[in-house]
Amino acid sequence: MRNSLTKVAALALAAGALLVPAVPASATTVATGSTATVLDEPFSVFDVQVKAPKTVKSGGKITYKIVATNKGPHYADAWFVGGALPKGADLRRVEYTTSVKGTECGLEGRALYCWLPQILEKGDSVTMTFEVRLKKSAKGTQQATLGVISYDVQTGMENMSREELERLGIPEHGYAKTVKTKIVR
Repeated sequence: MRNSLTKVAALALAAGALLVPAVPASATTVATGSTATVLDEPFSVFDVQVKAPKTVKSGGKITYKIVATNKGPHYADAWFVGGALPKGADLRRVEYTTSVKGTECGLEGRALYCWLPQILEKGDSVTMTFEVRLKKSAKGTQQATLGVISYDVQTGMENMSREELERLGIPEHGYAKTVKTKIVR
């Protein structure tokens, strides 16, 4: 299941799921007779903070520090940290650190995503650091969009394939921040 979710995250990142604003998803209420049903309310809403240097030399390193906090209402067990790296990044020289053992990361194009095998209870936080080496040809302002993708996988669905999750339309929610770093000579 986890490998399937990792592939789903890769596709979601490639499709720009982390490019949505870091605003909690709003719930839509549908009235049916005498009852109301809430749709699209995420299982876990994340507060994301991303720090990066304001300036760096061409060919230097940019260190991104991401702190993600689960604001609830439920625990998060299907979530990924990552996002779109800057255009000037040397994708062969990307390193990450976190205190969560067993973290698996993957790179698809400029999208870097990591699955951290930890259930985050409401109020829990996790910190992840990405160190990106820039190409010597990097110039201008380099922009990265980083954050969390969370999936609403319900109890009993943890062993379903990616195809089945997609067929069922399992909701995904993106919480991201965009940070800019100016290249100086």
